[in-house]
Amino acid sequence: MQKSMTYSTPAVPRPHRQRPALTAALPFLLPVAVVLLWQLGSSLGWLSSSVLPSPWAVVKDGVTLTLSGELPKNLSISLYRATVGLLIGGGLGLFLGFINGTSRICRLLLDSSIQMIRNIPHLALIPLIILWLGINESAKISLVAIGTMFPVYINTLNGIRSVDPDLLEMGRSYNLSRHDLFKKIIFPAALPQILVGIRYALGVMWTTLIVAETLSASSGIGYMATNAEDYVDMETVVLCIVIYAILGKVSDLVAKGFEALLLDWQTTKRSEAA
Repeated sequence: MQKSMTYSTPAVPRPHRQRPALTAALPFLLPVAVVLLWQLGSSLGWLSSSVLPSPWAVVKDGVTLTLSGELPKNLSISLYRATVGLLIGGGLGLFLGFINGTSRICRLLLDSSIQMIRNIPHLALIPLIILWLGINESAKISLVAIGTMFPVYINTLNGIRSVDPDLLEMGRSYNLSRHDLFKKIIFPAALPQILVGIRYALGVMWTTLIVAETLSASSGIGYMATNAEDYVDMETVVLCIVIYAILGKVSDLVAKGFEALLLDWQTTKRSEAA
């Protein structure tokens, strides 16, 4: 008489489930802790207001400047300069990256010169831009455009050049035209790298704008900081720094949102594979 043998199915570990509330709160824990310690240090007299004003004093100064209309006016001007500069520089970077990535002749003709110009710190061009364009809006926008063009260009070019050759060969075997090959294979494969370039360009955009608005400017957040520095108005100086930090964070969140939206097919593909 044979004994029946039973086989137990090995336990499959359950995937770790993240709590949405905890996941959403984690990025804010460190900034909130820093602000609380900052306020505590100011309240106990560890931090002098002439060196670093308290967060509450900075908030009150922001409310005052908002009610007077000064902060909204300068903030809107800074956003305008940053947006227009990014659109011009990013658009030019995309265009050059596309043509150099898809055309060997264009790449041989243009890439070497672009790389040489890229190695020049764009902030070093400020004296030249002022001599050419003066100190008006076009100078500030041009400086932002130059700073944002190269990150987008480099990542676009590398994204297109790193497309899997097997995918290109498969597209040619299906007799896809150059337009369809770019639309259905090259661009989707290069899109993650392009979005990385745009995300990096957003950081360069704000860094460049800070410098541009502190040089011979009469408006903008950078101008507010420089003007406050002349009058030793530490609350406004810190407020402008905080505003730049918030703008940078919001820009990064917007970039992440576009990545999640435009690269949704990657997430779907991973889910199906799992």
